[in-house]
Amino acid sequence: MTYVVTENCIKCKYMDCVEVCPVDCFYAGENMLVIHPDECIDCGVCEPECPAEAIVPDSDGKASAWIEKNREFATLWPNMTRKGTPPADADEWKDRDGKAELFSPEPHKD
Repeated sequence: MTYVVTENCIKCKYMDCVEVCPVDCFYAGENMLVIHPDECIDCGVCEPECPAEAIVPDSDGKASAWIEKNREFATLWPNMTRKGTPPADADEWKDRDGKAELFSPEPHKD
């Protein structure tokens, strides 16, 4: 089992999960994070840290649409090892549905 970041992260990108990850398996895109499934050790410490409830085990039905996106973009985006600043409007996007169409394939920019 591995953990997967789902569409709830899009436009929120709080990054609380990055701080607690013992193996630094988070990668950052322009408007969301992903978990590299081959690096995740399935410890689960990230899941309760996510204010947007965007992280789920791969066995969760919500994960199926996002498993391959996590795998693909973890190889393209920069690794995140420290919490950065979330978007100024993250709280406004936190509980919105249907954010998948807003996904950006662009990498995180400092």
